[in-house]
Amino acid sequence: MPDTFAITIVSIIIVTVVAAFIRGRVKDKCLKAFSEDLVTLEETTGKIIWGKLSVENTGFELIYPTKHKDKSGHDETSYILYKHEYPNIQALIRYHNELNEHRRKEREKELKRTYHPRALRRLKRRIQNFFKTVRDSVMDVVNLLIGQAKRAAPGGAILTSQDKYVSQLKKELVGPMATSFEPLLERHIGKKAVLELTRGDKIFEYPGVLKDYTAEFIEIMDVDYRMKEDQPARKADLVISRKYGLIRHLGE
Repeated sequence: MPDTFAITIVSIIIVTVVAAFIRGRVKDKCLKAFSEDLVTLEETTGKIIWGKLSVENTGFELIYPTKHKDKSGHDETSYILYKHEYPNIQALIRYHNELNEHRRKEREKELKRTYHPRALRRLKRRIQNFFKTVRDSVMDVVNLLIGQAKRAAPGGAILTSQDKYVSQLKKELVGPMATSFEPLLERHIGKKAVLELTRGDKIFEYPGVLKDYTAEFIEIMDVDYRMKEDQPARKADLVISRKYGLIRHLGE
């Protein structure tokens, strides 16, 4: 007779190890594109934060170039935004004139690779999208197999007793990889498009090159961006929350 307690312990260990491995490595790819660059965070409250971006899977940190003294008198050297606070993000802005020479060159190379990408890059993306599309179907098959295994004797009763851990493992495996595949956006990747951004009760349009998107963000390059209507526009790349921004028009 199998040792149910031992199987439970092993299940917990496996789920914990696999979940920790996945959580530690999966980061939002739009945010990751700005990692280690000086960026400006514009929050929906109007709060503006500036610093070097460090991205983790649970949120990100903006590290100030110099120590900042708060109104209350204490020193601050960074600003941390947690993942559950992402709905507060209006935009992450990477101004071109704030990049060092090396990062400007790297960014130019990335723009050239992004705008009207070559066949190999398009093929790579199609392959990635194929796996995104079939992932849900694969999980349906896994659920079916698990259901059949539960009805089988004698191991079915043991597997049923591990329902909590099986469900947790599936959630950890699928959740972090979700990218919200969007065919309407996909056809315009690498093309000039017009971003429509809602700020308060006003809507602003920003033409640029659509680079990428995830479940939560849109990344668009080479935009003339201004936070306020009375400010001069500056060349920038943007990561916009999909809650407030969407691609409204093809621009070419």
